Amino acid sequence: MTDPNMQWILLGCILLGLSSGVIGSFMYLRKQSLMGDALAHAALPGVCVAFMITGTKSVFGFMIGAAIAGIVATFAISALTRYSRIKSDSAIAAVLSVFFGFGIMLLTEIQHSGAGNQSGLDKFLFGQAAAMVLSDVYTMAVISVVLIGICILFFKEFKLLSFDPGFARGLGFPAGLLDKLLMLLIVIAVVAGIQAVGVIMMAALLITPAVSARYWTEKLGVMVCLSGLFGAIAGLGGTVISSLGQNLPTGPLCVLCATVVFGVSLIFAPQRGMISKAIVRLNARKNLEQTVGTQPREERAL
Repeated sequence: MTDPNMQWILLGCILLGLSSGVIGSFMYLRKQSLMGDALAHAALPGVCVAFMITGTKSVFGFMIGAAIAGIVATFAISALTRYSRIKSDSAIAAVLSVFFGFGIMLLTEIQHSGAGNQSGLDKFLFGQAAAMVLSDVYTMAVISVVLIGICILFFKEFKLLSFDPGFARGLGFPAGLLDKLLMLLIVIAVVAGIQAVGVIMMAALLITPAVSARYWTEKLGVMVCLSGLFGAIAGLGGTVISSLGQNLPTGPLCVLCATVVFGVSLIFAPQRGMISKAIVRLNARKNLEQTVGTQPREERAL
């Protein structure tokens, strides 16, 4: 980890995990886990179109293209849900499939055109954190500060929107605008992470830390902080493990580390963990047996 480039990669992955975990908490509570997956997959055609227009592998250009594609996908999902009888999950799945299929078609066309070898667009499928440079880390830092800052500023509004949108409207909050703002933040988080993690696994980095954090607390504020912490731990662990071996991809390792954190939370978390629930069931069974055992024989016969 003494290599300066590896240190920048480490910092970038930690910032990515931190911001993704914070945003993912609200996605999870709003039962929109699939939305992150759809927006991540929708970024691929945006990246391909950006390359076809510019002819260069500019990361900034790719991010602009991915952001536009994500916004278009968001409006497509909203339109399908509002103006048809298609349910939200079906609309998300349809948009995900169409955009990702279109992206794969464009990627294949670029590779067959002879420009694919120079573009490296296939790296955006699974990510290539090793290609991050100092300017990318600066961009990641700015994005993380903006995302977390907006979440802190609108925490009360996002809290109402997550648990009771109808009540939020009744209090006079612009629920529609808040929903669009949250979707925009998700798009920004996805765009920031596709270089390191890739479009396929970015959804896991958004949702897994939030699911893990939910096992440890009942309070939203604590959950958001824990989710950001777990995301940062995943970024740290993935980068460190990647640096210890050769040809180990950083992005997938970050997702695997997030999965390990989820496994630990699933088993060892207080109250919600498997061990805690097993102890509660065992104690309840013992109490029931003791209660039945202390009853008079005549009452048990009745």
